[in-house]
Amino acid sequence: MLFRDEPWPEGTPSWVDLMVPDQAKAVAFYRGLLGWDVRPGGEDTGSYGMATLRGRPVAGIGQAPPGQELPAVWTTYLSVSDADKTVAAIGEAGGQVVVPVTTVPEQGRLAIAVDPGGATFGLWEPGGHQGTQVMAGPGALAWNECMSRDYPVAEAFYERVFGYGFEDETSGDSTYKALLASGRPVGAIGALPAEVPSSWRVYFWVADADASAARAVELGGRILSEPYDSPEGRHVLLADDQGVPFFVIAPTARSGKPRGWDD
Repeated sequence: MLFRDEPWPEGTPSWVDLMVPDQAKAVAFYRGLLGWDVRPGGEDTGSYGMATLRGRPVAGIGQAPPGQELPAVWTTYLSVSDADKTVAAIGEAGGQVVVPVTTVPEQGRLAIAVDPGGATFGLWEPGGHQGTQVMAGPGALAWNECMSRDYPVAEAFYERVFGYGFEDETSGDSTYKALLASGRPVGAIGALPAEVPSSWRVYFWVADADASAARAVELGGRILSEPYDSPEGRHVLLADDQGVPFFVIAPTARSGKPRGWDD
């Protein structure tokens, strides 16, 4: 594994979290699948649980407030140096802020927004908490992508707000481009059919995609699409035991293992 102790560059997907009706159930599922140690916080954090690998944070799992009608999803947070400035840019570019800038004492500042294509994402301005500190190993965050049913509008939005460059990785009929921050790929954006809702998708590293899919089913989850190979690795789309979708991805001989992989 690789570990990071500095804030992530502007526009990098730096954190993911999950708010679910049953936090304890989610903790048990992801501990069993990804090996996380999750310790819920105190009442001042709403019992928000920090998931860790080797003692370092990788993701968050929280209890959804009573009466919350929004579906449970993994939320991708993009690192920003000034949340207020980015929120203003989101509005000017046609997005909508659904959770205003909020200070998390001693940790940082967050906001939640929806892009013009309908995909929800978060902003994280780091303070004491910079985001995930683990890379390139089983259980770590591997990739984040925005898949949009209004691709041209979404591409223009993210370019304007975050200053991304784009690298075309299209294969087949659907547009797919890497998001570049300071010339380095940090995520991706792709096109969906008009009838499919836009969303940010989350991928986690595993040692064996097929074995992890089988384990997810044992834990009460579901396989939403069969495993498939790409130049980046072997992917499986899963749903946890509360119906939340996410991907797992494993290195293959074709993809090679990321630097620092030590499974």
